[in-house]
Amino acid sequence: MSWQHCGTEDYRHSFDGKATTTQSHLASSSAHLNRTPQFPEGCRQGYLTVFGAFVALFCTFGQMNAFGTFQAWYAQHQLSHHEPSTIAWIGSLQLWVFFFSGGPIGKLFDAYGPRWIMTIGTIIYVFSIIMTSISTQYYQYLLSQGLLFGLGVGMLFYPSLSSVSTYFCKYRATALGIVASGSSFGGVMYPIMLQRLFQLVGFGWGVRISGLMSGVLCCAALATVTRYAPPKQRGAVCKLSDTFRDSRFVLLAAGSCFVALGLFIPFFFIVDYAHDLAIPARMDFIVLAVMNAGGVVGRVAPAYLSDRIGRFNLLAPSAFFSGLLCVLLWIFARTLAPLLVFAAAYGFTSGAFISLITPCVAQISDIRQIGSRIGILYSVIAIPAAVGAPAAGALLEVGKGAYTGMILFAGLTVLAGSFLLLATKLKIDPRPLARV
Repeated sequence: MSWQHCGTEDYRHSFDGKATTTQSHLASSSAHLNRTPQFPEGCRQGYLTVFGAFVALFCTFGQMNAFGTFQAWYAQHQLSHHEPSTIAWIGSLQLWVFFFSGGPIGKLFDAYGPRWIMTIGTIIYVFSIIMTSISTQYYQYLLSQGLLFGLGVGMLFYPSLSSVSTYFCKYRATALGIVASGSSFGGVMYPIMLQRLFQLVGFGWGVRISGLMSGVLCCAALATVTRYAPPKQRGAVCKLSDTFRDSRFVLLAAGSCFVALGLFIPFFFIVDYAHDLAIPARMDFIVLAVMNAGGVVGRVAPAYLSDRIGRFNLLAPSAFFSGLLCVLLWIFARTLAPLLVFAAAYGFTSGAFISLITPCVAQISDIRQIGSRIGILYSVIAIPAAVGAPAAGALLEVGKGAYTGMILFAGLTVLAGSFLLLATKLKIDPRPLARV
């Protein structure tokens, strides 16, 4: 086991290879890290936590990534009498509850650790799936698959990511990228599995079978996720006023809000879009699976690279290319082949953003406040994340089934967010080629 320091002053290298010493400003404005914590890079507990967090995200956020499967199924079956924007509110409520719960869950994590939060989260998560399987009315899906499911996912997601962040500094983005890839693996597996189960055993038993499998995996995560707490590093209080006086955090949150407004729209509507193009039903769910498969690589490779060239250096480009792909590729994808190309490329770039945002928050935070500040960021972006899909559905209705307006909305909001993320990087270090 090796121990690494992650302090307030470190040696950074510009891309032309010249070594420079700069003030990295990795501390939050409310906490001075003049006594730098040590991180147990490479310890057994850290690796087990990465494994457990990977499993937790596989079965929680991975299934959330597969909501496009439910959106398409509901539109053709149980909720066929509702408009697409109305059905999309189920998935949007998931996202809103999931994101908004981050703040309080993060504070609880900093105070008590991950174990009991994840235990309660597992119970809520499995219960929500069971209730979804027996739901028949729209409001029942809102309560079970929207409210309860989003809360259960949040209580497993945030403690997992925050726990991994406490074990790694030098390779934090790589570790978190591996963990985040679990959601993409789940996003590949769940659409295919759920569609097959719906056809073989029906909607109710299909959902219950997936819930049983997910519950077993959550128990594995419970057994392996732990938090590292260095001596004399407990008890730091993360105040909202101090957090929002940190201009770096404010810019990061503002950019993330714009990105969240459009980033999830393709995950919600790509199956409906494929169905609208008359792509065979056995193939339209594959498009969502391909998008999530692209996210597997997108969550790991850029994260690994960012530990070497800078996490903020890759955050803005990942958002920029996600928006650009919507505007330049999705809008012209009219057959299966270009649609699959878009799905894989968008999965890669959006996956890079999702995997990099957490280590970027941790990089400008005190180790004792990592859980709170990650949670605060996700709470801030809760509203735009929830509003994005229904707004896209409304644009689809206004366009009388034409997807151009919805696609432009998704792409342009993500592009706008990427410029604010670039401003965050320049706020930390104004040199264009600095490693940040």
